Amino acid sequence: MISIRPLREEDYPSVKIIYEQGIATGNATFETEAPPWQPWDKNHLAKGRLVAVNEHNSIVGWAALTSVSGRCVYSGVAELSVYVHAAARNQGVGKLLLTELILESERQNIWTLQAGIFPENTASIEVHRRCGFRQIGYHEKIGKMKNVWRDTILMERRSLTIGVN
Repeated sequence: MISIRPLREEDYPSVKIIYEQGIATGNATFETEAPPWQPWDKNHLAKGRLVAVNEHNSIVGWAALTSVSGRCVYSGVAELSVYVHAAARNQGVGKLLLTELILESERQNIWTLQAGIFPENTASIEVHRRCGFRQIGYHEKIGKMKNVWRDTILMERRSLTIGVN
């Protein structure tokens, strides 16, 4: 049984390990290393930070939101990250995290969620689709990783209840 709860600072060592596992796949992020807590904390919204915890009270995944802009007109738009521990992948953890992150984002008056996903990360693309995201674009050769240009698929989910007026 997996439960979802808010991420706390003391969770970060486990979160960092899961982030590093994602980095190691080469298909989760352009980042090359997980930062220490302080920079990670500074770069993510205070609300919309979640962890998935298994029946042994171990963290098996995390999700968080980042602002897309400091301009007030974009206050309801956030980019998301979802990472699942290697041993817990393909067990529905990502979908649980993403579903709860959507609900939490709406509680925070966020009307649009965005994700940039490597095309090779088909599992992530599929879980986003199942949670109501649609592909809105494609960045060709947006950044280099290990001296190789990489593309990203842009996915978006508009809230059905927030910002609809």
